[in-house]
Amino acid sequence: MQMAVVNLRPGQTVYCEAGKFLFKTANVTMETRLSGPSGGGGAPPAGNGGSGMGGMLRQAMGTAMQVGQRALAGESLAFQYFTSTGGEGTVGFAGVLPGEMRALELDGTRAWFAEKDAFVAAESSVEFGIAFQGGRTGRSGGEGFVLEKFTGQGTVIIAGAGNFIDLDPADFGGRIEVDTGCVVAFEEGIRYGVQRVGGLNRQGLMNAVFGGEGLSLATLEGSGRVILQSMTIEGLANALKKAQGGDKQGPTGGLFSTHAG
Repeated sequence: MQMAVVNLRPGQTVYCEAGKFLFKTANVTMETRLSGPSGGGGAPPAGNGGSGMGGMLRQAMGTAMQVGQRALAGESLAFQYFTSTGGEGTVGFAGVLPGEMRALELDGTRAWFAEKDAFVAAESSVEFGIAFQGGRTGRSGGEGFVLEKFTGQGTVIIAGAGNFIDLDPADFGGRIEVDTGCVVAFEEGIRYGVQRVGGLNRQGLMNAVFGGEGLSLATLEGSGRVILQSMTIEGLANALKKAQGGDKQGPTGGLFSTHAG
């Protein structure tokens, strides 16, 4: 289980999703907000949404839309902001699963998209958003329905399960096909989709029932960085269940299983 130890300059701010914070030095302040950082400029001060009632209303509506999007995506409703005061400070963060972490450097030219729950922390100059995939892609891809989107300039820290591997579809004929649970993040310019593995025929059903792959694969096309993880959340959950003696079903789904009791 890796962790990120971030050194903050005086006045520098980073933010994370609730639940990713580990520790901080005493000179680092912590503030929990419902609103995310504004694009291009860092975390907005409390109450700074413009002058007059119109500005306050616009700020409230923007915050409500952000909270609503994160609620629909199953994300944390709040962000925690950490600012160093009175000298350099230190903050520690971690993901929620045993695995690897990666720092992505955004230069403002390309956005990054990450799978749900991959986000750990970012500089306040990086804007966090939610990107919803199309209905058909979402229904087929599971985790692919909701993606986290990062724009602006600065560092973003992401985490995943197992080990990471970096690929560029352009090095493999322009397209790679991946288990939907193995996609961690990819650069803007990569086209993400979901395709059915075979059809509702004998081989397709064999893949789904006995192969453990389901009926769909994620497709990643174009040129750009793609980060994949070696472990899926579903695979980890099944391994823990089996180790605890909770998996009593056979490959037929338990049609011929017997349970003591």
